[in-house]
Amino acid sequence: MSIPPGSTIGILGGGQLGRMLAIAAANLGYRTHIYAPGISGPASEVSSRWTHGAYDDVAAVAAFATQVDVVTYEFENVDVASLQGLCGVRPCVKALEVAQDRIAEKRFVESVGGRPASFWEVDDLAGLKAAIKDLSAPAIIKTRRFGYDGKGQARIPDLTRAEAAWSLIGKQPAVLEKMIAFDAEFSILLARGQDGHVVHWPAVTNQHKDGILDISSVPPSGIVAEQASEAAMLAERIAAALDYVGVLACEFFASADGPIFNEMAPRVHNSGHWTIEGSVTSQFENHIRAICGLPLGSTALVGAGAEMRNLIGNAIDQWPQILADPAAHLHLYGKSGTKPGRKMGHVTKVG
Repeated sequence: MSIPPGSTIGILGGGQLGRMLAIAAANLGYRTHIYAPGISGPASEVSSRWTHGAYDDVAAVAAFATQVDVVTYEFENVDVASLQGLCGVRPCVKALEVAQDRIAEKRFVESVGGRPASFWEVDDLAGLKAAIKDLSAPAIIKTRRFGYDGKGQARIPDLTRAEAAWSLIGKQPAVLEKMIAFDAEFSILLARGQDGHVVHWPAVTNQHKDGILDISSVPPSGIVAEQASEAAMLAERIAAALDYVGVLACEFFASADGPIFNEMAPRVHNSGHWTIEGSVTSQFENHIRAICGLPLGSTALVGAGAEMRNLIGNAIDQWPQILADPAAHLHLYGKSGTKPGRKMGHVTKVG
């Protein structure tokens, strides 16, 4: 069912992704209504309305949904119970359920033919020690839920570090993953329409610093280019199995054994920010098109390639130099305070 311009799109989450979705929606003639636990945020400056409420307030989320024509989200840690039974939630609630639990996510991906790194479910310290022996250290432990940008995880070089790692993640239910040798990290971003039509952007090569995405670039080369097709086919199978509508991001390790699935994000993604200037249709516009039942736009590059660099913490102070570069496209998110590890903006160069 198509939702015409002039309608209102409800967005759960008011951060920078909500901000860029709201801008893309406005360009297509839509209004946006944000629902978020804060009283304001990056998206407040560019949206029509803002409702302050908790993600687990079932009644408040339901009331919010009655005021919009379609509901989407920019943040996957939304309480699933609040969305159950609501009509017009895109992407589907099932995608949230899968992505919120790393064990469920890995098992789901295996069910559609994907290959995550070897993993073990861990509920206590004794289980962690047994898993390390079984997997053979080194390994990495991650909380099953609510981890992002390197948070909620710890590396375990050998069994003697197990107890410290368990404490570091707050002694929470977790997944232990065998650390693998890989040559590069990359992501596949696709958009899937209500009719099942899929478009995807070139595979994105990603570089991380301290567990946070630093630089994303296209087009891919070397081993990433060699493994991009196989990874893209898996991403399409994931989307089809979920009957997914919207933009989906899947992250991979390029290894000697082929692409190893890392994790998925059922939303627009940091590694796709370059698409605003670097692609005919950005990830944000295609997400709006998909959830509103519109034809999907071209994902072709507008130049030879593109590179996006995150501005993290005090890197935002470089804005004068960035603006002096005629090749740079600067995006500042309007966040109220700067702190280490916080994404304050990004800069993209095309060509």
